[in-house]
Amino acid sequence: MSDFEEKVREALAAPKNQGEIPDADAVGTVGSPDCGDMLRMWLKFTEKDGKRVIDRASFQSFGCQTAIAVASMATELLKGKTAEEARDLSANELTGDLGALPPMKIHCGQLVEGALKNALDQTPAKAPKAAGPTLSDAMKPPAGKIRIVPLD
Repeated sequence: MSDFEEKVREALAAPKNQGEIPDADAVGTVGSPDCGDMLRMWLKFTEKDGKRVIDRASFQSFGCQTAIAVASMATELLKGKTAEEARDLSANELTGDLGALPPMKIHCGQLVEGALKNALDQTPAKAPKAAGPTLSDAMKPPAGKIRIVPLD
């Protein structure tokens, strides 16, 4: 097993910051139900030393294990960053301790980066209400192509 695979396995054993933040200041969603990869990210800001910084970040993902691992790493990296600092992070930087993604997994980092930037583009007045649809509700695949079965 490669070092990368071991780090993904460790991140998946105890993913951090999964789930909704009910009083989030911003929510971003990227992906397509046609390909199956979707990710939603929630951001909650606070004031610290006169700056508005990310206090909490969380995610929900319908995607591969690598996307979940990257999202988990990214939500930890975002804590304490301003919106501008977070916006400047590249997909490669958001992978954190996972390091560089293999070529066939680069889209996982881009998925997380896209959800983050989509959330940062939301102003509190424009941010979707947390009581709105969940990520699984947002996935409206064409009838007969994809079946989503919730696991208990």
